[in-house]
Amino acid sequence: MTKAKSAYSTRDSVEEAVNDIAGQLQGFETKALIFFASPHFDESVSRQMQDAFEDATVFGCTTAGEITSGQMLRRSVVALALGKEVVSDLQVAVVENLRDRVDVRPAFRQFEEHFKAPLSHMDLRKYAGIVLIDGLSGAEERVMDQIGDLTDITFVGGSAGDDLRFEATRVYAGGKAYTDAALLALMHLDAGFDIIKTQSFKVLDKRLVVTKANEAAREVAEIDGKPAALAYAEAVGRPVAEVPDYFMHNPVGIMLHDEPYVRSPQRLENNSIIFYCNIPEGMEVSLLESTHIIKDTQEVLQARCDEAGPITGIINFHCVLRTMELEKTGQAEAYGKLFAGVPTAGFSTYGEEYIGHLNQTSTMLVLL
Repeated sequence: MTKAKSAYSTRDSVEEAVNDIAGQLQGFETKALIFFASPHFDESVSRQMQDAFEDATVFGCTTAGEITSGQMLRRSVVALALGKEVVSDLQVAVVENLRDRVDVRPAFRQFEEHFKAPLSHMDLRKYAGIVLIDGLSGAEERVMDQIGDLTDITFVGGSAGDDLRFEATRVYAGGKAYTDAALLALMHLDAGFDIIKTQSFKVLDKRLVVTKANEAAREVAEIDGKPAALAYAEAVGRPVAEVPDYFMHNPVGIMLHDEPYVRSPQRLENNSIIFYCNIPEGMEVSLLESTHIIKDTQEVLQARCDEAGPITGIINFHCVLRTMELEKTGQAEAYGKLFAGVPTAGFSTYGEEYIGHLNQTSTMLVLL
């Protein structure tokens, strides 16, 4: 029995793309449909996708590139349809006006009313959450901090993109389009799930302490008591003028249980470094060095198959910086092929969500 099925379309218009996907999924009893759409398609894609799958819960967001079973794509819509054998129940809530104030509690109350149980009583092995956030809101840390404070249920996801235009990113739910918003979906997964967090870096023996930071601006002004640009330059052994060339190859990581949670530098601003994620003042980080995305991802996928058996589906939240590296090195096709045997939908994100806000990482919800 097919419990999950992926589909994609590179047709040019919203109507053509939605009809193409609906045709590919015809006959499949879809309980939930998650889709990721290039910003080439206007926000009517949300309404048309919901209309095409009127009996399903439909949600998604805009992208900086798309992933489907066997391929990495551009200017496409990708979708993963899940049957009731995978998702027996789910509820979607939208948290709006993130720039004014982040408050996920009404969404959590909505979940408890729908499932008729407090979140604290839900089986952590059977309930999982997806979080999609406006990638230009700058609110990811606040959203994830609140989720972590309120529940032990695992939420994984990504920040919506817009093909590096940095103009407008959207999340989609119930036929509507939202900006300055986060979408939370809580799912009851009868067969269970697993989480993959993979980043292709080795940890170097160089520790740095952030001694002055502006978290709201994701700015690190001082490291080890020195101007941040100078301290980072010393760590990578290059002149300050050259350090932007090393940001992708040598980000830093907050270490948790010997695992790095990556924070990527974005740009120099005077003697400060602006990051894609915030780093709290007083935090120690380790300098990282990039390794091999294809090899590392292949190994972690194989390990999950060996441990958990056959995989029903994968939702892949994949950092756009990883996509840029794969495209630069001619490996995008090889990366897509890693998922050829499994129903998969994913997208290139403006940051990944899993126990906080991350960079240069893939966070994946693996459906068993």
